[in-house]
Amino acid sequence: MQHLVATAQAMADAARAVILPKFRSSALATDNKQQGGFDPVTEADRAAERAMRDVLARERPHDSILGEEYGTRDGTSGLTWVLDPIDGTRAFICGTPTWGVLIAVADATGPILGVVDQPYIGERFIGGLGQAAWTGAHGGGTLRTSGVTRLDQARLFTTFPEVGTPEDRAAFERVAAQAKLTRYGLDCYAYALLSIGHVDLVIEAGLNAYDIQGPIGIIEAAGGIVTDWEGGPVHNGGRAVAAATESLHQEALAALKG
Repeated sequence: MQHLVATAQAMADAARAVILPKFRSSALATDNKQQGGFDPVTEADRAAERAMRDVLARERPHDSILGEEYGTRDGTSGLTWVLDPIDGTRAFICGTPTWGVLIAVADATGPILGVVDQPYIGERFIGGLGQAAWTGAHGGGTLRTSGVTRLDQARLFTTFPEVGTPEDRAAFERVAAQAKLTRYGLDCYAYALLSIGHVDLVIEAGLNAYDIQGPIGIIEAAGGIVTDWEGGPVHNGGRAVAAATESLHQEALAALKG
């Protein structure tokens, strides 16, 4: 299992090395993946995923891969690496350091290890397989959620104000009306802050597996809980609720249901 942890660290290092020279670069080229909308991808996204796949080809050639930019590679080990080379590409192209590199290792039950890495700030969060720690240029420590148990004391985050469908937004607004405060736009960094006790609740919709499996690893290692809006597994994406405590999670689910 330590080889899995070491491989994840090496992948995060490799992604950092290729992403940082491209962040806030005036020469950064951006493509749009969504016809009739705007879903950006940059060469930094693609280069970071290639760099991580190169590490896996060398260190874990028999594992499967699911990546946002280059799809699936089937393996034989029963383990799958789930990769989002830049979660928050919109933030990336705007120069805001709330994006991150997401890495997870999953077995048949779901993610067993998660990494959220913010290269520009220099912070890394890793949870699972005996790991529950964060490191950064200004310190580090053990992953631990805030312990907040009540919705009226919770600091709530989501990325997009519209959340998802109109019905999803209405459900989110029921939670927001009861929360202590609501903030927007942190992408994966909100999950990282939840894992160290600065955010209490994150609610999102329209996620893919590669958006949520890395955060699941660190939040569960920190003592939190992550499910879908019905309280079931959210490993494959969809609508996610991440909470600092079971009590807060149950109160959020109840508010979402109305």
